[in-house]
Amino acid sequence: MYQGEWRLFNAGTATLEISPAGGQQHVHGVADSSGAIALLYRVSDRFDSWFDSQSLCSSRILKHTEEGRHRRDTQISFDYEKGQAVLEETNLSNNEHKRVENAIPGCVTDVISAVFYGGTLPLAAGDEYSFPLNDGNKTVNVMVHVEGREDIKTPAGAYHTVRVRPEASAGPLRQKGKIWVWYTDDAQHTPVQIRARMFWGNLTLSLLRSEHISPQ
Repeated sequence: MYQGEWRLFNAGTATLEISPAGGQQHVHGVADSSGAIALLYRVSDRFDSWFDSQSLCSSRILKHTEEGRHRRDTQISFDYEKGQAVLEETNLSNNEHKRVENAIPGCVTDVISAVFYGGTLPLAAGDEYSFPLNDGNKTVNVMVHVEGREDIKTPAGAYHTVRVRPEASAGPLRQKGKIWVWYTDDAQHTPVQIRARMFWGNLTLSLLRSEHISPQ
């Protein structure tokens, strides 16, 4: 389980929890603004992502987003037999509904499963890797830059990690600002910290506890 804190003026809290669901992994996330920031720019996001435990190919993601004046319910389903990502979205402000289909390759990640897919890469310091991501529109390639090793402390303990910076030329990653992920510097490459630098401040998610890894 992960816990998070928005680092600008006590802007809010976030949590991220992953659990097995049959042959899949289920990630549930929550992010809420608080204090003065909530008065200026309210955020209340909920999301659930399911992806294959072995291949880490995404199967479905649900998102409820309230960010400023924007309020939306979104579902993206990945149909690999038909090679289609199907987005169904309702604008909760005016009840408008849209459905969009886009072609996908044989395996794609979503904005959540991408974090865990990145841990399957070799992550050699100084190297770059790429993989496909789909957020309901056209599939984009995410470029992962391995910046180097770093020792960090989380509520779960201290870890030797590899710090990576994913980026994309289009899509949700480009719109969300800069993102870094710290993976354990071992064969598992478990994500233990995530940081996003956005226009309203920095969002940091740190590992709270895990049944699968031990601090170093």
